[in-house]
Amino acid sequence: MLALAMACVPVTLLAQDESSPLPRFASLDSREINLRAGPGTDYPILWVYQRKGLPVEIVREFENWRRIRDRDGTLGWVQQNLLSGKRTAVTVGETKAMRREPDEAAPPIAYLEPGVIAKIRECRGDDWCRIEVQGYSGWITRDGLWGVRDGEVINAD
Repeated sequence: MLALAMACVPVTLLAQDESSPLPRFASLDSREINLRAGPGTDYPILWVYQRKGLPVEIVREFENWRRIRDRDGTLGWVQQNLLSGKRTAVTVGETKAMRREPDEAAPPIAYLEPGVIAKIRECRGDDWCRIEVQGYSGWITRDGLWGVRDGEVINAD
């Protein structure tokens, strides 16, 4: 079996328009993004993200700035053009099996360590999401992902 670590680079899934209600998930669309204390370049930089594709939750909007929260709960402001509506998730908790079918008895395709960024391809109304990581596509329970809400349905691409 293949064990995948944090070096995954996410690509595309599904764009959300700016009229989607808050909070909503998005992903970082650049390899380096400054998280600021307020909505403007005059505010101090709190953190620099260096993982393109990392999922974040948009919790507030002000002009072309978005207040985001990451999986650790860190809050700050980023420019809207540095975010993408492409849905990704990051694996959380312990190492999880990505399975061939949405069934705990299905054979594993890969084992995903915490911190792996995955493209979300589909989430059903149950506990299963189909994801893609480094060319591997399979199913994982949503409790192993941060970047998708309980019961959220994401249609297949």
